[in-house]
Amino acid sequence: MNLRRLKFFVTVAEELHFGRAAERLCMTQPPLSQAILALEEELSVTLFKRTKRNVALTPVGEHLLSHVTKLLEEVEALPGLARQLSRGEIGSLKLGFVTTADYNLLPDLISRYSGAYPDVRVSLKEMTSDLQVEALMQGNLNAGLIIPLHQTLHTSLSYLPLMREPLLAAVPEEWLRSGRVELTDGAIGLRDIADEPLVLFPRRSAPAFHDIITTFFVSNGIQPTIGQEAIQMQTIISLVSAGMGVALVPGSLRKLGRSGVRYVPLQGRAPTIETGLVWRKDDATPTVSRLVEIARLVSSKVDRSGGAGTSASLPGGAPAAILRNNAVVNGAARPE
Repeated sequence: MNLRRLKFFVTVAEELHFGRAAERLCMTQPPLSQAILALEEELSVTLFKRTKRNVALTPVGEHLLSHVTKLLEEVEALPGLARQLSRGEIGSLKLGFVTTADYNLLPDLISRYSGAYPDVRVSLKEMTSDLQVEALMQGNLNAGLIIPLHQTLHTSLSYLPLMREPLLAAVPEEWLRSGRVELTDGAIGLRDIADEPLVLFPRRSAPAFHDIITTFFVSNGIQPTIGQEAIQMQTIISLVSAGMGVALVPGSLRKLGRSGVRYVPLQGRAPTIETGLVWRKDDATPTVSRLVEIARLVSSKVDRSGGAGTSASLPGGAPAAILRNNAVVNGAARPE
């Protein structure tokens, strides 16, 4: 299809006069008439009704005019569109995230990214770290926020550590009021909860997170008693609230306000959890490059001391805080 002929068609349709159309196109009338005839022959239709006095569009010509006009506008916009795509200003981004990232890194990361690139469609999917790595390798994700515990990443992946935070104890408020569990200087010792049922992720769903918690108990000479298992962090906190046991959770879970639960620091050296961004080295998608740039900026605002977990620059709020007009969230089953 000759785009030049299509432009001629639109100009003649606007002028309904070959002479004026030729003048607008800076050409003589005979080659313009020949081009229109060639277009009609190519399409096997008659576009104009011609008489000695006037020119009018046929019903077919009238119908095609809007389509051709739109096509030419899109062709004209292609260079700018290509430049925007190359700069990562438009397009799409598929980002996975672990549940805990929803309470620390994810809100700030998405807010900054959406503010800088509002025309990029972001699809968010909550997935465990191992499933994110698998999805990345299969090309089903562009990037992911993962907890890389006990995990050697494939050489085809790049990883950027973003934050570390300590584990806290989530304790039923009633246990503290009744004296079943006591605090020392506002903290709780591991031996104070040694005989209490533990609520945590099943190992089959979150092996890394499960192992760091159970190993922490064992390394302190305590065999943990697993009372309940759940595959969502929110469910774990709900079970604690119901008095079903205690849980060790990342410090950022303080933002998950739940009545009947108190988040208490652990005495001594608490285990820390690292969260970072992972992506494929061979993924040259500009939207991924822009995400990595913003992730580095977000990382610079995070407290890496292992004390407070995140700085005040990271906003609180539940998952709704991260939703923007260009973000679509897909729920997934597993938390780490």
